[in-house]
Amino acid sequence: MELNKSIIGMVHVGALPGTPKNRLSITEIINAAISDAQKLVQGGVDAIMIENMHDRPYLNRKVGSEIVASMTAVAIKLRQEVSLPLGIQILAGANKQALAVAHAAGFDFIRAEGFVFGHLADEGMMDSDAAELLRYRKQIGADNIKIWTDIKKKHASHAISADVSICDMAKAAVFFLADGVIVTGNATGEEASIKDVQAVVEAVRLPVLIGSGITEQNIAGFWPYADAFIVGSSFKYDGNWQNEVELERVQSFMSRVKHLRNTY
Repeated sequence: MELNKSIIGMVHVGALPGTPKNRLSITEIINAAISDAQKLVQGGVDAIMIENMHDRPYLNRKVGSEIVASMTAVAIKLRQEVSLPLGIQILAGANKQALAVAHAAGFDFIRAEGFVFGHLADEGMMDSDAAELLRYRKQIGADNIKIWTDIKKKHASHAISADVSICDMAKAAVFFLADGVIVTGNATGEEASIKDVQAVVEAVRLPVLIGSGITEQNIAGFWPYADAFIVGSSFKYDGNWQNEVELERVQSFMSRVKHLRNTY
């Protein structure tokens, strides 16, 4: 997938079987995910990513077989229904599992956390996994699937790497063969620092994505710098990631994007 100011809309898959918030059958979960995806497609996004964000509290790296199976069921149905590029993230840091699902379902990319430099996440300590993940991608024949990785990721403390700048982390991701780097704010829905984005863009020759806090109101400020924008909360009713996608919000956002594309 080539990134050219792409808008990647999020589908937050309902709480999966075995997780504390699960209330729906897998069929109901799939139907809800497809409904959100169809509204994103109708609204004009460039790509879609699915994520098990309702599965809180998240396991650290190792999710159960039921999560992998459920996400595969969602992913395969989504691939049948949607022709746009598709991606997946499995929380928390279950990068190998996400890659396996992506490969089975014919997806185009994954979002990885903990790729370089360990950090203390709200799930606990998370070590880097770039070496293991890229070897696994080679083993299963999934070299076509892009790995976009967070750096200085949200919902985490980076005190142990405080002497390592975000640019140094981005350079490490390049050296460890990531396909793109993601800059975020401190939490879901929080705006990234434009200075951080600018610095990373200048530091590396990889696609730079913004992974949180992009809204119809602030995207113009980030537009000249980032290659792609992952949008979740802004597409949901009341701007809350836990709600369903609201078509009117997507359409209004993409109208703003169309204006920016015509201006720059």
